Amino acid sequence: MKEKFKVAVCLAAYNGMQWIEEQLNSILVQSSADVTVFISVDRSSDGTEEWVQQRAAEDQRIVVLPHGLTFGGAAPNFFRLLRDIDFSDFDYVSLADQDDHWFETKLARADEVLQRTDADAYSSNVIAFWPSGRRLLIRKSQPQKKWDFLFEAAGPGCTYVMKTAFVQALQKRLRDEWDQVEQVSLHDWFTYAFARANGYRWVIDDQPGMLYRQHLSNQFGVNDGWRAFLRRAQKIWDGWWLGQAALIAELVGLGNSHFVKSWRAPSRLNALRLAFYATECRRRPRDQILFMFSCLTLFMVGNRHA
Repeated sequence: MKEKFKVAVCLAAYNGMQWIEEQLNSILVQSSADVTVFISVDRSSDGTEEWVQQRAAEDQRIVVLPHGLTFGGAAPNFFRLLRDIDFSDFDYVSLADQDDHWFETKLARADEVLQRTDADAYSSNVIAFWPSGRRLLIRKSQPQKKWDFLFEAAGPGCTYVMKTAFVQALQKRLRDEWDQVEQVSLHDWFTYAFARANGYRWVIDDQPGMLYRQHLSNQFGVNDGWRAFLRRAQKIWDGWWLGQAALIAELVGLGNSHFVKSWRAPSRLNALRLAFYATECRRRPRDQILFMFSCLTLFMVGNRHA
């Protein structure tokens, strides 16, 4: 019988009592994987800390990081997990939200793809689902582009499965640049950017391995519908989008590249320059068009930080 591979699952929680039990149970029954779940709880008001502490007392596969910290978002909570855990005894590190549902073969599929492709990190498409019963395949597996990693993640972070050697390199960067890393809003975007900028190979699988829950408390969620479009458009026009891209580029070691220097200073002319790179900056054709439109809009009207 093939020996099980060992996975450290990093689960960030906050007021998660409504769904965390279902999610945790789906992680603990993963086929072919020897799983340890590390849980970090953003200070909550619904009893999440007490519940995970009790589960950890009942199951040695669950490790709870010290409570009492307030993170204010998923990214700093995940960064805390990635910074503080010793991953040396594991083959892979995986990220998990508190409210999804993993298919039993999620980690086995990731292991198979990583072994077959000799990649360093893995992500995949997901099936989004809503309380109404609606389901939708969210495709993130379009061909990777030269600069896509500076402007988008490799899919939802909850699909990420990464080889330990890569995560240890990421961990060192987090520790060395912690004050600046705390300004990054999206951990999955940063993680993908660090990999691609530093020569690690990333594979995006077209086979979904989980149900990705959508609800009012999602920090970002699926980019589907007019409400999601307007929320993201606002982040572009108020300068957040390019500000985060420039910060991430600097942190992953590309701050002095000719391409980044051509647009990182907020100005209308730089936004126009960036518009011409649209096909190299996003994977999905529709997003390339929106990228160009966004840059041209910034050229015409500017943003409040320019």
